[in-house]
Amino acid sequence: MSTVSTSARTTAAAVTDASRAPRAGLLNLPFLAIELRRLLRNRRTMIFTLIMPPAFFLIFGTADEYKTTSVGHANVTAWIMVSMALYGAMLATTGGGASVSVERAQGWTRQLRLTPLRPTTYVTTKVLVAMVLGLVSALVVTAVGLVSGADGDAGRIALSVGLAWAGSAVFAAFGLFMGYLLPAENVMQILGPILALMAFAGGLFVPLGDGLFATIAKVVPTYGLAEIVRAPLTGDGVSVWAVVNVLGWAAVFVSGAAWRFRRDTARV
Repeated sequence: MSTVSTSARTTAAAVTDASRAPRAGLLNLPFLAIELRRLLRNRRTMIFTLIMPPAFFLIFGTADEYKTTSVGHANVTAWIMVSMALYGAMLATTGGGASVSVERAQGWTRQLRLTPLRPTTYVTTKVLVAMVLGLVSALVVTAVGLVSGADGDAGRIALSVGLAWAGSAVFAAFGLFMGYLLPAENVMQILGPILALMAFAGGLFVPLGDGLFATIAKVVPTYGLAEIVRAPLTGDGVSVWAVVNVLGWAAVFVSGAAWRFRRDTARV
């Protein structure tokens, strides 16, 4: 307990010193560096976001027939690879955002409110750290996929992976929303299965086909991103509904995170 307290006091002192810089802007580089170091030391998060998605890809995406079957401008293995890159980025950004739940439970956010650090700087930093982890996760899946038989137009694959990473920002907002909403230290044990269900229901793991299930999937948060990310590979256009789905859920998650953030920072 004393070691934890000493570490917290040391980090808080560093944040206080860093926050004495001019208060303009949303980014505090010393605080960002602190958050990145804390993230890299979290073994559970690193394993959860950097090992599970590549493992899923190796299980579901490396069948011999997938490597020889085309889906437009790439083979099926590449199609599954970009899907898993999106899933990995989603896990990473959600986990990065949801880490505020643990920090609130430990009193860390309350301690930060005693420093000159702006609340908006804190939120911006959490999103940036989540996006950094999301990028690493997507790149790890892509690297494993490329050495495991994923093949296709290089530019289109790069575009799909880039879209997967950029689109995962929606789930950084989702993670923040849930992090402020769920006062639990095991928040990712709750959100992990929820994300998996979203991925299945939204057609991220398997094609949806036609019918009632495909119709219901259009309202799932992962549906629009899955279609947008795969579009460069398949050569299919992006439907209006996919764009509406992404923008709609982004608005819901951002609004929810802002609402909970205002309530949390209103407490002294």
